[in-house]
Amino acid sequence: MGTEPRSLGIEEEFLLVDPDDGAARAIAATVLRLDGGTEDPGDGSGLEAELHSEQLETGTRPLSELADLAAELGRTRAHAATAADAMGAAVAPLGTYPLPVEPTAFPKARNQQVVERFALTGREQLTCGCHVHVGVADEEEAVAALDRIRPWLPPLLALSVNSPFWAGEASGYASFRSQVWSRWPSAGPYGIFGSAAEYRRVTEAMLATETLVDDGMLYFDARVSRRHPTLEIRIADVCRDRDDAVLVAALARGLVETAVREWRAGREPDPVRTEELRLHTWQAARTGLAGELVDPTTGRPAGAGTVVGRLVAHVSEALEDAGDLTVVRELVAAVTARGTGADRQQAVYAETGDLRAVITDATVAR
Repeated sequence: MGTEPRSLGIEEEFLLVDPDDGAARAIAATVLRLDGGTEDPGDGSGLEAELHSEQLETGTRPLSELADLAAELGRTRAHAATAADAMGAAVAPLGTYPLPVEPTAFPKARNQQVVERFALTGREQLTCGCHVHVGVADEEEAVAALDRIRPWLPPLLALSVNSPFWAGEASGYASFRSQVWSRWPSAGPYGIFGSAAEYRRVTEAMLATETLVDDGMLYFDARVSRRHPTLEIRIADVCRDRDDAVLVAALARGLVETAVREWRAGREPDPVRTEELRLHTWQAARTGLAGELVDPTTGRPAGAGTVVGRLVAHVSEALEDAGDLTVVRELVAAVTARGTGADRQQAVYAETGDLRAVITDATVAR
């Protein structure tokens, strides 16, 4: 990778909604057609379809500077909003759709197959995430990083939580998306692989069960990208605020760079078991930044601010070398003062008592 910062790219999933009353709009195919795009451009940029027709996905180009990434996110979000507006709709960066809804599978053979095979899990999976792609030199480096970032992924979820409502009710979780997502049989925390060969063996064994439709359903919290020379970190909710997505991306890059340096120095991964990581992730989803998280350094509860501070300290050398440390500290202070997307949704609901207002409050300006 040389001395240049690793490349960063972000994929964001959005809900398509009515701008006036927040009703879900199953119009993704029409929006894509009018925008001149395709259901899957294949290069990680532009607008793409998702599992359901009430969603759109955007992707940035690979970039190295956080300021450029923030500007690119502004562009991709505005592009999605403009494309939706052509159909009288809006896009909302919310991790779940707050109201009761019966989603419509996007008219693509694979999506129909997913919904048929996974029944209610597939039919109800109207959730939106944020996927960060961090550049890696090769698959061996990617797997070495996968093995070493595992304990630090739950704090990334805590920073991004943005889905407290589900089917018309307060879920009691800051990220209920992660609870819904965990229904997939291949989703969530993963074990230590040890080598690229073992990663391939495990994933091929999973596919050989014929439980999953294809390798796109390897829904680990982080994985080797199928399409790009990147490690893809998938644990976060889509962020309501653009700056929070930039923060998650910067920390993700810091984690990958730190992990690769540890690997090169001969340091073994933390042997924490997957069963324990499931508890860490659950706690992050339950309270976000509003309560305690599990401290990866001790395996014990600690205040969210303490755990996030330890995450920043863990990757501080990599952040400093990339020129990101000051920005990350500012963004952490901002989300701590402002609150997460989940905090904003709950505040709007407390003020209005109307989940439609929660949806419309979050829509992205063109």
